[in-house]
Amino acid sequence: MEYVKAFVVGGLICVVGQILLQRTKLTPARIVVIFVAAGALLTGVGLYGPLVEWAGAGATVPLTGFGYTLAKGVMETVKESGPIGIFTGGYQAAAGGVGAAILFGYLASVLFEPKSKS
Repeated sequence: MEYVKAFVVGGLICVVGQILLQRTKLTPARIVVIFVAAGALLTGVGLYGPLVEWAGAGATVPLTGFGYTLAKGVMETVKESGPIGIFTGGYQAAAGGVGAAILFGYLASVLFEPKSKS
């Protein structure tokens, strides 16, 4: 049942993104920013945490999950270190994921040759 919940929630988040792409004039970059900011905002007001507990990876893998990770990291670091956590918490929480993305992106660029779309 855990997989079904993750699939449904992740799918619904992706459906919202697809609707925004097709029905608005928003660029993909703006939609990415909206999703990350929405994840951080919903975490800040206490709404995204319960969704993550219920849906698991379905809520943490999409872009809103990145915003959740940043906001959660900031909130935890502020509790531990005080106001300096506002500046360091997001970096500490997301460092592993960002580092992995950079590493795997680099490896893909070294191992594979790009081809033109024509």
